[in-house]
Amino acid sequence: MSSDVPIIFDRQRLAANRTRAAANFAQHDFLHRHIAADMAERLSVQTRIFDRAVILGSNQGLLRAALSGRSQIQFIVEAELTAALLPPASNAAGLVLDEEQLPFADASLDLIMSPWGLHHVNDLPGTLVQIKRALKPDGLFLAALPGSQTLTPLRQAFVQAETEICGGAAPHIHPFADLRDLGGLLQRAGFALPVADADMVRVRYGSPFSLLADLRGMGENNILTQRAKQPLRRDVLMRAMEIFAQDTAQDGKSLAEFEICYLAGWVPHESQQQPLRPGTARTRLADALGTTETKLKD
Repeated sequence: MSSDVPIIFDRQRLAANRTRAAANFAQHDFLHRHIAADMAERLSVQTRIFDRAVILGSNQGLLRAALSGRSQIQFIVEAELTAALLPPASNAAGLVLDEEQLPFADASLDLIMSPWGLHHVNDLPGTLVQIKRALKPDGLFLAALPGSQTLTPLRQAFVQAETEICGGAAPHIHPFADLRDLGGLLQRAGFALPVADADMVRVRYGSPFSLLADLRGMGENNILTQRAKQPLRRDVLMRAMEIFAQDTAQDGKSLAEFEICYLAGWVPHESQQQPLRPGTARTRLADALGTTETKLKD
């Protein structure tokens, strides 16, 4: 990671949070299970065989389990920031690593999948470049990470509550990238045929405190370097939960929304489809649309 990249996230605190969450992770992993099933389905449309694959973010083997029974991948290594979230060593090949400093040799992998975790790296463009470098020509990258619409009412509730009570607000909810920006980052990193789309996952909670419990259970505690150093005041927390419950009330429950952005990109290869040069098309667009072409004046 370049020395001039701002340090937004405390990676050591993230590792501690995820290690702590591992003991009861299965009780709060509904979002990760949804993502694993969706990514496995997206991979199933590919007809090629991937010899060597890496999963960045094992989450106790959820994506590997979702891929079980498929013959598309010959060998998988699961990687995690903490060994506590790797599956038992007898079940899979595991590797503890930091996504900001990938240890893979250039052009050594056919497939890299990241079902969660890239939203915590301080240099996402740099990490994407490392991923592309580790993939062979015509290698595939698939990822899922939260988008900018994730938990917006919760973020606003904390800001309003802390402003009302303390006269100012510290950041409590992480910033998330916009879907369009994520697609642009794929192109900047040099991926061919980039695709970015989003899925909104909506969850209803009987109490907003259950949402906070799920976030802690997934290891998603606040790791911002600019977070307040003192614990959150109880009156601020209670007021924030009151505001969130009021703003998201549906049928007596609180609605939480998670925007999941899915990214896909290929390392360039001569076998891939290439765009035609301007002026070389053999079919008129007007003919394809069954309409009359109207030429504009110069």
